[in-house]
Amino acid sequence: MFRGRFAPSPTGEMHLGNARTALLAWLQARANKGAFILRLEDLDTGRVRQGAADQILFDLEWLGLDWDEGWDISGQFAPYIQSQRQEIYAAYAQNLQTYGCSCSRKEILEAASAPHGSEVRYTGTCRDKTNHARATALRFKVPDLETRFVDGICGLVTENVQHTVGDFVIRRNDGVWAYQLACVADDAEMQISHVLRGADLLSSTARQLVLYRALNRAAPRFYHVPLLTDFYGTRLAKRDHALSLKTLRESGKQPQVMVQELARSLGWHIKTPCQPSDLLDVFEASYPLVSSG
Repeated sequence: MFRGRFAPSPTGEMHLGNARTALLAWLQARANKGAFILRLEDLDTGRVRQGAADQILFDLEWLGLDWDEGWDISGQFAPYIQSQRQEIYAAYAQNLQTYGCSCSRKEILEAASAPHGSEVRYTGTCRDKTNHARATALRFKVPDLETRFVDGICGLVTENVQHTVGDFVIRRNDGVWAYQLACVADDAEMQISHVLRGADLLSSTARQLVLYRALNRAAPRFYHVPLLTDFYGTRLAKRDHALSLKTLRESGKQPQVMVQELARSLGWHIKTPCQPSDLLDVFEASYPLVSSG
């Protein structure tokens, strides 16, 4: 069965780029007559903003995007929430080869020979270290193997994670579980079959596939869609309050008009305001690889 998901972080107001990705993920699930799962990724508590989670739910409902699992105490649909799933991540970590790492960011930068894009390769300083003078992060021992996968939009991607980023952190030194492990554990537990998300997360995929392999769990198929950018070609961010759904709604924008504009940003010739379900035919025609099972 097809199972897709949308997994925003409640760190600010939902902007047009988030909304477009949510719309595409919803269309993908509905076109395949599958389930659409909502998950709030709120583990990084230092960045979570009060009220942002409720705002995300309101924004999705306002656009007409529903989801299929979970109920809150009032009997309404509610998302999965990562901060309530910490024991699951701990259990998954026990099935991985890991070690404690007390290296500071400065020490890692000094030891690295060359950065990989925005990433810095960890050289394994603490791999064989047993005594640490300060709090440790938990790193996964990455095997020296090439990872190859075919993204439904970007095509063939090849990466040796050990050569590009090295052993990566799955739990920070403050005890917070890192995105890579939490994402894999959640998608595995929720039996997600297809992941459609922004192209900014393409660089995380090889690391996640390495974890799937180590955990002996089946990986979903991935689709990384281009990011929505402003007039200058800069990707939208949550600090762009003028482009948030909340601001646009308060200025008088109607949800059907918003859906039409999101569709037109994809190059679809939608002449009138519409509901998300009105876009299923054009989605299947425009994204044949995305909508295939």
